[in-house]
Amino acid sequence: MRLAFLAALIWTCLVVPARAFEVEDRVIYPADPAIRQLHILSTTDRAAFEPIILAFQSAHPGITIDYTIASTTELMTALQDEGAVFDLAISSAMDLQTKLANDGFALTYSAANPGALPDWANWRKQVFAFTQEPAVLVVSDRFFAPGTAPRTRDDLIDLLRADPDRFQGRVGTYDIRNSGFGYLMATQDSRNSQAFWRLMEVMGRLEAKLYCCSGDMIRDVASGELALAYNVLGTYAASQQALGVGIQIVVLEDYANVMMRTALIPVTARNVPDAQKMIDFLNTLGTRPDLVAATGLAAIDQTALRENTALRPIRFGPGLLVFLDQLRRKNFLRNWQNSLFQE
Repeated sequence: MRLAFLAALIWTCLVVPARAFEVEDRVIYPADPAIRQLHILSTTDRAAFEPIILAFQSAHPGITIDYTIASTTELMTALQDEGAVFDLAISSAMDLQTKLANDGFALTYSAANPGALPDWANWRKQVFAFTQEPAVLVVSDRFFAPGTAPRTRDDLIDLLRADPDRFQGRVGTYDIRNSGFGYLMATQDSRNSQAFWRLMEVMGRLEAKLYCCSGDMIRDVASGELALAYNVLGTYAASQQALGVGIQIVVLEDYANVMMRTALIPVTARNVPDAQKMIDFLNTLGTRPDLVAATGLAAIDQTALRENTALRPIRFGPGLLVFLDQLRRKNFLRNWQNSLFQE
C-alpha cells in the first residue's frame, strides 16, 4: 500500500508540474460522469467565461473543465518560458498570442465551421478570434453630468489641461510595463495618432494612477476615486454599468481600437480533440445571443464594424509583432515612462 501511494504521488508530481507563473484564480467545473479533462489557461474573468463553460459542457457531456486565470503577461510566461501544460490558451493580448504562434508554441487546426467567422478572424489557423471589444474611456457620474464627457482624444487633452486641479491624481490608465493588454492598446494608439503621446504627457503632469486590470480601474471610477480611466476594456465596463455602479462609457469618436479575444492550442496540449471542440464552440458565439448577454462578451459583428467607422479592429499580421521586438519594446517603454513620470 505504501509503495502504491508513493507511486501515485510521483506520478501526480510528473503530470502536474509546479507552476512558477502567477495564478489569479482557478476553478474546476466537474462533469458527471467525468470522462475527460480540458485544461484552459485564460485571461478572461471567471464571471465572463463561466456561461460559455457551462454551455459547452451541456453540448459536450463528460468533459471536466479546469479553468485557470492569469494575466496576459503571465500566460505568455507560462507557455513560452515554462512549457506549462494546458490544452487551450485564451487571451486579450492579440500580439502575445500571435507571437506564441509565430514562435512555434501553437498547434494548427482547421476549424469545423470555417464559414462562421471572416477570414481575418484567425492567424494561420493557429490563433482564433471570437470577440470584438473596444477600448473605451470610462468616466464617473460624480465628475461628469450626462452628455458632458469628452468625445475625442483632443477633447480629453483640452479638458485635462484646462482644469488640472480637478483631475490631479484622478486619472487612471494601464501600467503597460506589466499589462500585456495595456501595452497592446498603447502601441496601437501610437500608430493611430500623435495625440496619444500628448495625452500621456498630460496624464503624467496630473500624476495618473496606473493599473494592471480594467476591473480595478472601473471600480475606482465607480467609487469616485478616479474621475476617468483611459483604454478600459469596453465589455467589462458595460457589464459593470449594467449593475448601476455610476459610470459612463465613451467610445471615442476619433477612433476606438477594437481588440479581438483569441484562443490557441498550445503545443503542450494533451487533450487536443476537446480543445478543438471548444474553438469550434467559440466560433459560434455570434449565433448565441443568450451567451453574448450572459457573458457580456461582444461577438464578432462585421455589420457593426461597417456602420461605425471609428471602430478599428486590430488586425492579425506581422505588424502585431513589431513592438514585441526587444529593442522596440525597450524604446517604447522608455518614451512612455518619460511621458508619465516627469521630474
